[in-house]
Amino acid sequence: MLTRKQHELLLFIHERMKESGIPPSFDEMKDALDLASKSGIHRLITALEERGFIRRLPNRARALEVIRLPEMAAQGLHPRKGFSPSVIEGSLGKTQPKPVREAPKEAANSSVSVPVMGRIAAGVPISAIQNNTHNINVPPEMLGNGEHYALEVKGDSMIEAGIFDGDTVVIKNASTANPGEIVVALVDDEEATLKRFRRKGASIALEAANPAYETRIFGPDQVKIQGKLVGLIRTYN
Repeated sequence: MLTRKQHELLLFIHERMKESGIPPSFDEMKDALDLASKSGIHRLITALEERGFIRRLPNRARALEVIRLPEMAAQGLHPRKGFSPSVIEGSLGKTQPKPVREAPKEAANSSVSVPVMGRIAAGVPISAIQNNTHNINVPPEMLGNGEHYALEVKGDSMIEAGIFDGDTVVIKNASTANPGEIVVALVDDEEATLKRFRRKGASIALEAANPAYETRIFGPDQVKIQGKLVGLIRTYN
């Protein structure tokens, strides 16, 4: 049996990962459950992990995997049967198992090809976005209307947002963003970076999700929004 807060947190994590493929931050979980501090979230996550509802991914700070939901436990289902974890695994560099009968056609019809446009820095900005290097298949439910592209993440400045070095982020092409959204920002027309978008008066702040990195402040003419984060794909080697 789960307490009400444990149940609320589990469903919040599950729904957020269904929407974006990225676990919510501890601050987001704290605000969603109206708790006074993040220590309460730590206790709830530990309790959910001990009861077999979630798993913390090794060597990845605050990366969570939902294993099962309460109603499935009541039905006596095995955690790995009848429920697919919300963490999306990429297919890059992996050998796919041989599917049965019509599975290849169904898999092809249920995915969308998105161009990978090089690397994006989650740290100190690197060179601007490159040309299309290759394509990846993305679940259609991750995409909405509009044009999309993908970028390979380099750096660790967004780890508290669940984005790690080596991940692939899926970006919706956009030239504007709301405060708090994670964006691809082009700085001075030559450096691209992945950061949380904020406004500081007339200036623009590009905020990291890692206390080791400082928030960078730019004039409004120095930053161009190139797109907004809509999903994430992670490959396990």
